[in-house]
Amino acid sequence: MKQINWGFIGCGEVTEKKSGPAFNEIMGSKVVAVFSRSELKARSYAERHGIRKWYTDAQELVDDLDVNAVYIATPPSAHATFAIMAMRAGKPCYIEKPLAASYEDCVRINRISEETGVSCFVAYYRRYLPYFKKVKEIIEKGDIGKVLTVQVRFAVPPRDLDYKQNEQLPWRLQSNISGGGYFYDLAPHQLDLLQNFFGVIVKAHGYKANRAGLYNVEDTVNAVFRFENGLTGSGAWCFAAHESAREDRIEIYGSKGRLAFSVYTYEPIHLCTSEGVKNIEVANPPYVQLPIIKSVIEDMQGFGACDCTSISATPTNWVMDRILGKI
Repeated sequence: MKQINWGFIGCGEVTEKKSGPAFNEIMGSKVVAVFSRSELKARSYAERHGIRKWYTDAQELVDDLDVNAVYIATPPSAHATFAIMAMRAGKPCYIEKPLAASYEDCVRINRISEETGVSCFVAYYRRYLPYFKKVKEIIEKGDIGKVLTVQVRFAVPPRDLDYKQNEQLPWRLQSNISGGGYFYDLAPHQLDLLQNFFGVIVKAHGYKANRAGLYNVEDTVNAVFRFENGLTGSGAWCFAAHESAREDRIEIYGSKGRLAFSVYTYEPIHLCTSEGVKNIEVANPPYVQLPIIKSVIEDMQGFGACDCTSISATPTNWVMDRILGKI
């Protein structure tokens, strides 16, 4: 079995619980190095997680002969730079979602992956979670009949940081770093799941607005889209709603029933048909990225295949850029 030795580029919050510990849980996989521009963060993370090496120069981590795979967990604007750096060094990479801060950068990543023959995977881990696999199973079994239309509804109140206009805004609200606002950070999982269920979205159009005036990027987004199979859908996102409007829901309407589920709160899956109403609870693993990371590692080791590649992740950036009017 090929040993996969990971170097982490970035050691922020997502690596603490969602992903980081999972890399050492899988046979033939180990984290051996970590990078942060901050010496304090790099050293602290390495010491807390028992990682032997830490760097403040990403190129040094990529050049480390002990590292043969790279996990990129930085804000999206840096994804393309680090992914290309790793692939040119012959080292496959696993990148946090979205793949990049723009569709254009996704294309660049795919071009280098094709030129070098080095794999690039993306952390759309919800595809691999039992909860969403159950949703897909219900759809494919035909429990709700022919799918007629899809609707995404998402609303949350502002975060405390959103009110601090005189201080440094979080990177998710700096479009040159994140690609947009909260929409570009949260909608990717929703749109990726829908495309995993129904195929690629080939048409998309949207309207964005800033209604609350708490920051410069959009806080509300409305969109319509069409999948390659002719199915149509719509979405509404609000990141400055009142607490009473809080919602995390995707509804799928079929000829024989209706299916509803959440993307972030994992509320029981709601299935309504002529046979009655079912609320289906499905547990997920403690490290939510464990299933996809296992698939990525098995692909790298040569006895598995992970379908969550940069190619399959690119349409989500295209859809978001179309909705926001970036392309």
